[in-house]
Amino acid sequence: MTTTIHPSAIVDDGAQLGDGCRVWHFVHISAGARIGERCSFGQNVFVGNDVAIGNNVKIQNNVSVYDAVTLEDDVFCGPSMVFTNVYNPRSAIARKDEYRRTLVRQGATLGANCTVVCGITVGR
Repeated sequence: MTTTIHPSAIVDDGAQLGDGCRVWHFVHISAGARIGERCSFGQNVFVGNDVAIGNNVKIQNNVSVYDAVTLEDDVFCGPSMVFTNVYNPRSAIARKDEYRRTLVRQGATLGANCTVVCGITVGR
């Protein structure tokens, strides 16, 4: 199966992208990202370095999947939904050592515009 990457998208060297993925306009997939097969990334999606995405995942427009997030197989992320990775962010205090891992279990659906607070598991 052929992977399709739009000319305006950026897939950094080192990113692992499975077969049959579709990467649309203005997507940025960072070097450390690990992505399974047959995933779809809508317009303006960002995928961080410390992110694992399973097979058949659909991420709609304007979603940022930041470091410390894992999406298992068959997850649906609705448009403009948000993941967080620091519970109490501050601009003047670096908190990368305080990232909390978030796990979204197989087949879970995250609706449009929802916010997922870091450090939780969604689904069974």
